[in-house]
Amino acid sequence: MPGDRVVIVGGGAAGLVSAFALAARGLDVTVLERSTSVGGKMRQVAIGPALIDSGPTVFTMRSVFEELFAAAGKNFADHIRLRPLEILARHAWDEHSRLDLFADEERTINAIGEFAGAAEADGYRTFCRDTKRIYDILEKPFLRASQPSMGGLIGADGLRGLMRLPQIKPFSSMWSALGRYFADPRLQQLFGRYATYCGSSPYLAPATLMLVAHVEREGVWSIDGGMQALATALADGARSFGATIRCGQEVSEVILSCGRAAGVKLASGERILADAVIVNADVGAVANGLFGIPARRGAAAIPDRARSLSAMTWSAVAKTDGFPLHRHNVFFSANYAAEFDDIFVRDKLPDEPTVYVCAQDRDGSDIVRSEPERLLILVNAPANGDRHSYDAAEVEQCAQRTLGVLRRRGLQIQRQTDAMQVTTPADFNRMFPATGGALYGRSSHGWTASFQRPGARTKIPGLYLAGGSTHPGPGVPMAALAGRSAAASLLADLTSPRSFRQTVMRGGMSTR
Repeated sequence: MPGDRVVIVGGGAAGLVSAFALAARGLDVTVLERSTSVGGKMRQVAIGPALIDSGPTVFTMRSVFEELFAAAGKNFADHIRLRPLEILARHAWDEHSRLDLFADEERTINAIGEFAGAAEADGYRTFCRDTKRIYDILEKPFLRASQPSMGGLIGADGLRGLMRLPQIKPFSSMWSALGRYFADPRLQQLFGRYATYCGSSPYLAPATLMLVAHVEREGVWSIDGGMQALATALADGARSFGATIRCGQEVSEVILSCGRAAGVKLASGERILADAVIVNADVGAVANGLFGIPARRGAAAIPDRARSLSAMTWSAVAKTDGFPLHRHNVFFSANYAAEFDDIFVRDKLPDEPTVYVCAQDRDGSDIVRSEPERLLILVNAPANGDRHSYDAAEVEQCAQRTLGVLRRRGLQIQRQTDAMQVTTPADFNRMFPATGGALYGRSSHGWTASFQRPGARTKIPGLYLAGGSTHPGPGVPMAALAGRSAAASLLADLTSPRSFRQTVMRGGMSTR
């Protein structure tokens, strides 16, 4: 039938999910990925024989993927082996102040009580209740909606929706809201860190983002084979329904015909005609003309000042000592406000960063499975990789500051330069062009920011957007929801004579 050939630009999580969903419905799908392997930000770095997850490392919201596979008649558990984590994350402020968050809420309450007192434990109970409420209110009318809007959010429940608006706390900053739950600044810092999951500052992001804490509390898993195994499972699922996935293929232009998307042109000069195109790339790449000048009107540019966080990361194989690492570990800076001022105001690497360490050979205990062990070490950084070059001296200075934070909190890492690979914001900008290295699209600063992320449909018929820079936002499960939204929008338009089929027939570009 007309309108059933789809090209997907980019084999990240959203692109693969779109491919899976559309191929399962019988559409002719081709995925074009510029890298040598699929996964996008779910990348692995090889240090000798060791493969290190060097992008997303936290897997949550497994139900999103279970639903995707079930809709295609498959069982997610048959394709991915997940291991639930009893300890969600381990946190440290100095050599003696440490706190674990557990999957079991009561264990976390007890741990907080021992760490900071009964009043703070009570505050956490209330925090859990409120973050669950925020998530429950937003899940269907916002997170799973194809196009975000405050009117749509309120309208979903009429007057009741308007009355529930204060409960999602859109007009308070996360930091100020946390002060109403916790008097201990360490706990404010711990739960404020969830803003960084969206690439944002807790001092500028709305308290609505506290819902991320609920998402994590619902379950965190490690994946056998790392996050790349998820990308492989999605790609294999799409292929099982006939999708074609071509790696090492850079798209230089989205072809338009009669005002609608009609295929793509590769950097090699090859043209691939299609009836619809889904672009799984940062929206800035579309808006800045990286897919051709005519396609620019398909997305609005993200101003530099509105970019989310970037990062400086080290993928390493190293011996550690002195601190009982778990899978996910956070070592907080002594001055959190200064850290975010350095990044978002002074546009520089923080003088004292908060450091995240993912110890990938530790799952259910403090015992390391092999030594030396695989580590991803990450600090937040400004998204200035398109206007600032990070030379060896600056990178080394950042490394020394980072290792200094770890030493002062009890962790010694015996690094070897030949077993460590650094990635700077400039490197991320090369991997994900037109971003400056921003890893989360637009920052979530201010209550309107979430409504400024584009939905799947664009002003160009037949052109759709998907990925972490689109609605509902960054992170693997959110990108997956964006991929499903793009697929659903395309399928809905496919059955609508006005919006899809008649245009395809008039344009004459269908390959059928």
